[in-house]
Amino acid sequence: MNPSQSLLLRLSPAGGQHALLRLVDSCRAAAHLPTLRAAHARLFLLQHLPSAAVARVKLIQAYAACSALPAARAVLTSSPDRTTVYFNVLLRALTAASLHREALVLFASMRPRGPSCSPDHYTYPLALKSCAASGSLRLGVQIHASIARLGLDANLFVAHSAISMYARCGCPDDAYQVFDEMQHRDVVSWNAMISGFAHAGLFERAVLIFRQLVGLHCPQPDAGTMASILPAMGNAKAEDITFVREVFDKMRFRGLISWNAMLSIYAINGLHVKAVELFMRMEKDGVEPDGMTLATVLPSCGQVSAFSLGKRIHEIIKRKRMCPNMLLENALMDMYANCGCLKDAREVFDAMGSRDVISWTSIISAYGVRGHGTEAINLFENMLGQGLEPDSIAFVALLAACSHAGLLDVGKRYFDCMTSRYQITPKPEHYTCMVDLLGRAGCISEAYDFILAMPIKPNERVWGALLGACRIHSNMDIGLLAADSLFRLVPDQTGYYVLLSNIYARAGRWAEVTSVRCVMASKGIKKLPGASNVEIRDQVHTFHVGDRSHPQSEMIYKKLDELLGRIRGMGYNPGVEGTLHDVEEEEKEGHLSVHSEKLAIAFVLINTSPGTPIRVTMNLRTCSDCHHAAKLISTITDREIILKDINRFHHMVQGVCSCRDYW
Repeated sequence: MNPSQSLLLRLSPAGGQHALLRLVDSCRAAAHLPTLRAAHARLFLLQHLPSAAVARVKLIQAYAACSALPAARAVLTSSPDRTTVYFNVLLRALTAASLHREALVLFASMRPRGPSCSPDHYTYPLALKSCAASGSLRLGVQIHASIARLGLDANLFVAHSAISMYARCGCPDDAYQVFDEMQHRDVVSWNAMISGFAHAGLFERAVLIFRQLVGLHCPQPDAGTMASILPAMGNAKAEDITFVREVFDKMRFRGLISWNAMLSIYAINGLHVKAVELFMRMEKDGVEPDGMTLATVLPSCGQVSAFSLGKRIHEIIKRKRMCPNMLLENALMDMYANCGCLKDAREVFDAMGSRDVISWTSIISAYGVRGHGTEAINLFENMLGQGLEPDSIAFVALLAACSHAGLLDVGKRYFDCMTSRYQITPKPEHYTCMVDLLGRAGCISEAYDFILAMPIKPNERVWGALLGACRIHSNMDIGLLAADSLFRLVPDQTGYYVLLSNIYARAGRWAEVTSVRCVMASKGIKKLPGASNVEIRDQVHTFHVGDRSHPQSEMIYKKLDELLGRIRGMGYNPGVEGTLHDVEEEEKEGHLSVHSEKLAIAFVLINTSPGTPIRVTMNLRTCSDCHHAAKLISTITDREIILKDINRFHHMVQGVCSCRDYW
């Protein structure tokens, strides 16, 4: 018997009304429902309850908190002295439970019951919230008109709800009119307008309002401001991200919501190093993360191979007993996979109590990008055996796995299965995978014909896959056709000019190489510099080609010279045929020897103990010379080397790469 039930037994019907009401107040979960019903029955036995109205309000609140909304409605319906307060309590419960249609029906029933049940300044915000959530613009406009007639439009809570209603119902200009006509605005007013523009997809206007708020200096931005601007910060300008960070840094009170918002802004914009650094500062400041924090930062750990931090976060999750939690478990699996730890990723996957299609897709992709095509296919078939139906993203992962492993016929069969059995209409991503699959297998003409037969217009990624295949197989004729299409679609995309230049260089067509580079120079297009990230003791270090900015540069270059000398003794000869044709052979070798991934490998070797795996994350495709050198270095140092480039993983052990040189 729990203490509440014991108390009920001690209370007589003739007394203890205050204790009963306190007991009703304490019922706030579904498990408390039996106690609440018993307390309700005892209260009903009291013939002359001095505070009957208070008791009914408390009962409605308690039943709603216990997820017993029919019982809460019954209390309201059976009350002889119904007032606006009763309706407001139930309305709040219905909106909190996302029962917006029911809330609006209840709202509509108030006024016909007489003046004692007329909506007030607490009612209208709740009704407008339900209009916003259910897309009931016409009713929302009618309610707003009633508000204006009653003179309640000056009320801040009412105005904020009207702004949100118009914005979420697709009328941002009407929302701004309400905002603009407000005589007094607090920070919630600004937050509502920022959020309204953000949810309407008017990101620049949301950022403009954010900047205006900051420029006023009063009111000060708060956690709500950070949460409101977040949806507008996808693919944000660098200066806007910097501005939001400055605002964040100046906030006097940075709660968890603000930290999570800033972390998300960095993560969704691909600023993963900054996200990792911000999380470590959060830890230093003693801010306790929640599940959302960890689910946000884990993908960033994976993107920069911050393995030790990711593993520490896993320990936090275990210590706080946050699992089972599919969002966190999927994020953990992705982190381990992206850090090159397939074994750990599989352990997380195998330990999951339940898995959705996202979970299966993640592990299929993890095997696929390593060239383990057969294992990826087996996992896909196991998913089907569990009764889950694959979505379009699952097929992208599967087709990519076939491409990386060179499983041409299998990939074709699954592409046909996707459309015929599952009626999934192929998207550009699926066509890109098929072109890549055909191209890598050397079927360049078939890949080109496949593009011409596509029922949708091929985008840059489709043509880019074909151009990449032409580079691998030195097919200049089709490569020129692909390049022509690309330059019409994305005339300023650096990578495709570089690919075309490489095709010419491999064929020894140096005049054409010069011509491509002249075009790039005339358009102001510069080759994206290669960058490699490695993590040592929770700190991410970034290297660029020829980088000498690192404090350990002298030691790094000394170690690199030693490594290159040793692998030359094993037959290593720098692949200079496609680089910088207008410099001497020695300079070509020198340029290749200081590529960012080689510097990163040397740095890890001088800062870790023997046997420690070397994990390097790159922003570009690794070159064939660095790939060959890394395989040999894995042999002479007896280290696993995991290179993650923009396309796939290269897991090297004792001179053998997981890609089997098919990449």
